[in-house]
Amino acid sequence: MTLGYYRDEGLRRQVQAFAGQRRFDATLVFSSSMVPYARAAQAAQAAQAPAHLPMLLDLVDVDSAKWAAYAERRPWPLSWPLAREGRTLLAYERQAVMQASASFLCTEQERDLFHHLAPECAGRVDVMRNGVDAAFYSPDPARASPYAPGEKTVVFTGAMDYWPNVDAVVWFAREMLAPLRERVPGVRFCIVGRSPAPAVRQLAADTVVVTGTVADVRPYLQHATAVVAPLRVARGIQNKILEAMAMGRPVVTARSCAAALDGAAALDGEVPPLLTADDAPGYVAALERLLTDPAHAAAIGEAGRRLVLAAYSWAGSLRVLDERLAEAMQPRAEPRRAAPRGVAAAPTPATVHEA
Repeated sequence: MTLGYYRDEGLRRQVQAFAGQRRFDATLVFSSSMVPYARAAQAAQAAQAPAHLPMLLDLVDVDSAKWAAYAERRPWPLSWPLAREGRTLLAYERQAVMQASASFLCTEQERDLFHHLAPECAGRVDVMRNGVDAAFYSPDPARASPYAPGEKTVVFTGAMDYWPNVDAVVWFAREMLAPLRERVPGVRFCIVGRSPAPAVRQLAADTVVVTGTVADVRPYLQHATAVVAPLRVARGIQNKILEAMAMGRPVVTARSCAAALDGAAALDGEVPPLLTADDAPGYVAALERLLTDPAHAAAIGEAGRRLVLAAYSWAGSLRVLDERLAEAMQPRAEPRRAAPRGVAAAPTPATVHEA
C-alpha cells in the first residue's frame, strides 16, 4: 500500500527525463517509498551508458515495524491489512538495502531492530541521526506569546492527520487532562499542527485548543509551560521533541522516545534533559511538578537545550552521509559494509557534490 500511495507516473517520467538529460553521480533516497524513482533514474542512465549509478537510502526508521505496531492496536478486520503491510513493506526494505550502496537509520535501536528483522542486511546500515537547527529553534525574548497572560499551557506539536499523533492527543485529552486540571486548575491543552483529523477537531473545547496550521510554531513552544509527547506508536528520534528541547522547554514523553535519544546518555546527569512516563498517571505526576515548580521546569528545559547543542546539530548528524557519498562516488566502488559496533569507520573528507 505504501508504494501504491506514493506512485506518481508524472514524477517517474520527470525523474527519467532528468536522468536522460545529464549524468548523475549518485542518488539520495529519502524513505523506501521513493526507491522506485531512484530505480527509474538508474534505468534511464543505464540506457545511455553502462555506468553504475549508486543509490544511498535514508530509511529514517523501520517503517514496516510501525505498520506492525498499528496492527496490534487496531481490531479485526482492520488489523489484517495493517499486518500485511508490515510484512510486505519489510520485504521491500530488505531488498532495497541489499541493492543500495549505503543505507541509514536514525538510531542504533532502529538499526539493531532492522538487523534482527533482516539478518542478511547486517553491517550494511549506518546510523544517521535526526538533527535540529538550534539557531532557528531558540528562545527569543522579543517573540510574542500566543497565550493569555499567566496561562498555564501544555502543548503538543505535529502533523495532526498522522495517526500516532492523533492517538497521542486523544489519549492525553481523554485520560490525563481532567486529573491534571484537578491538581493544577486552569491548565489548557494546546494542539498545534496542520490538518487536524476529525478525532482531533472534536477535542476542541474551553480546555483544549486546536490551532490547525500556524505560520510559526516557535511562539507556541517558547511560551508553553510544558511540552508533552505521549506517543504510544513511535519509531526513531522524534523531531518534535528535539525542537521543543532546542527551545528550552521541559518535555514529558514516552520512555521509548527518550531511549531513542541515545538511551541512558540522554538521561544522565543531576538534571535530566527531559522527563519520561509509562502511563497516564505518570504523565500527570510529571506535568504537575513542571506546572507548579517553575525552577524545576526551567532547569530541565536548559538541560534539554544543552543536549541538543551537544549531540543533535545537523552538521554532526550528516557527517556520515558525506563519508558514504564520497565512497559511493569512487568508480565501481563495492557497496560498503558498516563497521561493527564499537569499531570506528575510516574517516573520509567531507565533500559537496552537485546532484
